[in-house]
Amino acid sequence: MLSLLISFGVLIVGYAVYGRVVEKVFSPDDRQTPAVAIHDGVDCVPLKTGRAFLIQLLNIAGTGPIFGALMGAVFGPVVFLWIVAGSILGGAVHDYMAGMISSRHGGASIAELSGVYLGKGTMWLMRAFSVILLVLCGTVFVTSPAALLDRLTPGWMNGTFWAVVILIYYLAATLLPIDKLISKLYPVFGVLLIGMAAAVIGGVLFSGGRFTIPEFSLRNLHPKGTPVWPYMFITVACGAISGFHATQSPMIAKCIESERVGRKVFYGAMISEAVIALVWAAAGVAFYGTTQLLSDALKNGASNVVYEISTGVLGVFGGILAVAGVVICPITSGDTAFRSARLILAETLGLDQKSIKNRLLITVPLLLVGGLLTWFAIVNDNGFQIVWRYFSWSNQTLAMIALWVATAYFVRRGRRPWDSLLTALPAAFMSAVSVTYIMTASEGFRLGIRLSCILGAAVALGLFVLYLVLMRRAGGSAHQRNDTLS
Repeated sequence: MLSLLISFGVLIVGYAVYGRVVEKVFSPDDRQTPAVAIHDGVDCVPLKTGRAFLIQLLNIAGTGPIFGALMGAVFGPVVFLWIVAGSILGGAVHDYMAGMISSRHGGASIAELSGVYLGKGTMWLMRAFSVILLVLCGTVFVTSPAALLDRLTPGWMNGTFWAVVILIYYLAATLLPIDKLISKLYPVFGVLLIGMAAAVIGGVLFSGGRFTIPEFSLRNLHPKGTPVWPYMFITVACGAISGFHATQSPMIAKCIESERVGRKVFYGAMISEAVIALVWAAAGVAFYGTTQLLSDALKNGASNVVYEISTGVLGVFGGILAVAGVVICPITSGDTAFRSARLILAETLGLDQKSIKNRLLITVPLLLVGGLLTWFAIVNDNGFQIVWRYFSWSNQTLAMIALWVATAYFVRRGRRPWDSLLTALPAAFMSAVSVTYIMTASEGFRLGIRLSCILGAAVALGLFVLYLVLMRRAGGSAHQRNDTLS
């Protein structure tokens, strides 16, 4: 239990100290944000800071910090270290930079920002990659709540029924102006989400000794001996660092009233998500007692594990509160996943989104694809796991690219050389994670783990060396400009 409490404390200190360092490096000012400068009444709409924070939290905190944390807990308490360090040094930096750089480019998506800072080739790659990731994400966030609702409702209200209901809601949330539906519901759902996490961890901590949270250890406790590197770093994405957030931060960047609230909204929401991930990772091991039993329980589905923990720890009433939070949580990320996909495709096609007709032209095909993938996940026994694995790798690869975009932003600004290390170091780390995983994974190239690690390290090192070369050139150019001016 002490390790968990220390982890919570480190997250708070990380927000207060490292978050300010990141903010100081970026240097927010009083320029107009898209919510003020554009204000189109659909996507660029001013929102108060508290409301923007809760929407951002609900956008990013889908099933990822719950399901991913539970699956990551199978490796043992070592997952605590990844959640804490990953979120402070990587995830929160990633989310903050994605939102703030987007704000300075009129609320542009991560795909468009990739084009500005990494070239047109990267922009087209990211357009395709982002939309695929968002559709996969929307599918994950349909099937998981639908499966849980199937368990809790009468037989005729099965998974397919709930999937259709959720997709209909997604249609409305994707089409309507952000202040008409999302900004009205999300603050309420945000309070429920936070209350659910507090109830679960409270039930574990004050269980009278029924549940014991293990102390931190670097030992790999995975029952099958699956290596921590790189598998745990892919499994626990949301809650530590997630490329999906790079698609969500620009959406809220369109709504903040001032750059100066960015740390609270973007950095703060990521740290809050890390708290949620810690809660579920700790609850998973504490409730089942061993990683073997937790692993066995996950074979019946993560939704089932959430249901068992919620009712087992809190009883019927508390279980209803917790399960409601877990149902709402993914739905409120799935709708904004499709909304973000609409915005990226609108940028690509040059379609003005003030027109409901133009929004329909993009939204309906997106949801049809999402519906087909949802059907695949429901009718296949391992459908959800297959979609989740591809989503997880795509997620971390997008995080890697988003961090390199932020690094290029700093290099172009010609600021102090060490400023860009805030993003370059986690970018190189995530490059190693992403490449190593796809080289060794069953859905990738299936190479041996040792060779995969060597290839991952080589790619990460190569990219970091390239960054150092470009940074040196940029510094030299800046000095030449200063000499000419003087």
